[in-house]
Amino acid sequence: MQNTSTIFKEIRSYIMLAIGLAIGTLGWTAFLIPAKIVGGGLTGISTIIYFITGWDVGLTSLIINIGLILLAMRVLGASFGIKTIYCVLVFSGLLTILRPLFPEPVVSEVMMNAIIGGILGGIGAGIVFVNGGSTGGADIVAMMINKYRNISLGRLLLGMDVIIISSSFFLVQTSSIETVVYGLMTMAILAYAVDMVISGNKQTVQFFIISKKPEELRKSVIFDAQRGLTILHGTGGYSGEERKVLMVIARKNEVQEVFKVVKQIDPDAFITVGTVMGVYGQGFDKIKR
Repeated sequence: MQNTSTIFKEIRSYIMLAIGLAIGTLGWTAFLIPAKIVGGGLTGISTIIYFITGWDVGLTSLIINIGLILLAMRVLGASFGIKTIYCVLVFSGLLTILRPLFPEPVVSEVMMNAIIGGILGGIGAGIVFVNGGSTGGADIVAMMINKYRNISLGRLLLGMDVIIISSSFFLVQTSSIETVVYGLMTMAILAYAVDMVISGNKQTVQFFIISKKPEELRKSVIFDAQRGLTILHGTGGYSGEERKVLMVIARKNEVQEVFKVVKQIDPDAFITVGTVMGVYGQGFDKIKR
């Protein structure tokens, strides 16, 4: 039964990767590239090469990615490498297939192309990251750094993108200050969208629960909601009575389940709920250097 569940999760993961790649590719091929906006990352480098030589963006991206994939497999593990190979092949194929379908940008306004392309690219990349994949290039470099340092993927990508986009001003004849600014704006939007997708998936919530039935509530949270908790000992500021305070950390998608068990045991319980910026330890993220 466990093997079936694992296989189902892997299949779902690869389907989500494909969806994320399709969304990201649409942002590049339908908005950014036809609007002659140079983005960041390896796709940005491939776009610069395309504008200079006319070489296919997807094929150029695939060739450059080969060395980086081998490095990623060594640093991040074989499972990462398998998913990355899958993502690189699908992404390169989609770039090659979709780019000729959009000789002109979907919308005429350059700024709108930059905004929409950045949003779609960021959402797509975020979905890929959440499911353990990468579109290669700068993504691989960013994820390797992120493995050892607590620096957001969005910020890492943004830093590398600034260098790549700025270089297009000197390398691409059709480039101008305006297109460079649009490119930087696009990547800022993309980086923000990446962080929103990732943090939305990992967002945690902290409960402080004060109840007249702490023991019943403790058992229900642990066995029914299947969440761990910590019992803190407090004293009522007005009454002076000793009270047990239950502290529960849960993922955002588990919040309603916690509320459900509290309501069943003690509808009059006093509850405070707050968003937590980061949770490290068993069942959550690992502390990085």
